Amino acid sequence: MKTLTLLLAAVAPLLATAQTPARIHASLPRLPEWKLSDKIETFNPDNLFDRINGAAPLYIENNFREMTTTEYTRADAYITIQVYRHATPEDAFGMYAAERTSGLAHYPIGGEAQGDNESLAFFVDSLYVKLWSNGYDNAGNVIREIATAFALRVNPRAAYPDILRRFPPLHKQPYSETYTTSNYLGHEFLEKVYSARYLRDDRPYQLFVIVSDTPEQARAILERYFTFTKQPLSFQEGPLTVNDRYNGVIPILWQGSRVVGLFPENGPPPPRAAELLRSLADQL
Repeated sequence: MKTLTLLLAAVAPLLATAQTPARIHASLPRLPEWKLSDKIETFNPDNLFDRINGAAPLYIENNFREMTTTEYTRADAYITIQVYRHATPEDAFGMYAAERTSGLAHYPIGGEAQGDNESLAFFVDSLYVKLWSNGYDNAGNVIREIATAFALRVNPRAAYPDILRRFPPLHKQPYSETYTTSNYLGHEFLEKVYSARYLRDDRPYQLFVIVSDTPEQARAILERYFTFTKQPLSFQEGPLTVNDRYNGVIPILWQGSRVVGLFPENGPPPPRAAELLRSLADQL
């Protein structure tokens, strides 16, 4: 495996700039006893509904660009692979996080993978990848072999978005990180939000970060929020409180182009909420 890792790392730039269907297909591993189909199907935002129907809007919301699908076969067994290309690595991670399922095992494949003995999903760079089989013996091992080789070919150093890796680890719930393109907390103006869930003294809450290009853009987001909550717009940078009638009291720290907040999922904010926000802001 070490030799394979070094070999694939050397050719990792192959997909870095051109994640076309043909290039994706060429980068899938060839396995003994398995035949990789020469047939490639592709779908775009206009016809993705033809393949995944009701799930398509969520993919499009996460800036889906193109899906490439093909399959491996061996006698009556098959493994289908779907590779969804998104606009950015954050979008691909956001789609993966949106489809996380409790009870599945996690694997260090790509930035992160989850699956069972018949299926696997993972993200790597701008790609969100899903594999599944028709349930033959040992399917999980072969699926993970395919996924590992492909992920290493794309980027052997794939990881969570940098901002999420800066969230404080204390009390953070495993595999709770998300990236939401829009409608965070049910508000369409809360866009491009990084978040993670925490649990302290049986009180769940989410820390979240919105990164804008400029302080003016950050202020514009807050002005829309304060307009919604009917609060005065004469606020300045620093600690703020949003009285959201749907989501409760939400402490916020506005610092330049960044908005850091805490959403208490049940009840009032936890003690020392302001310190939690300052601690996160200092890491960004």
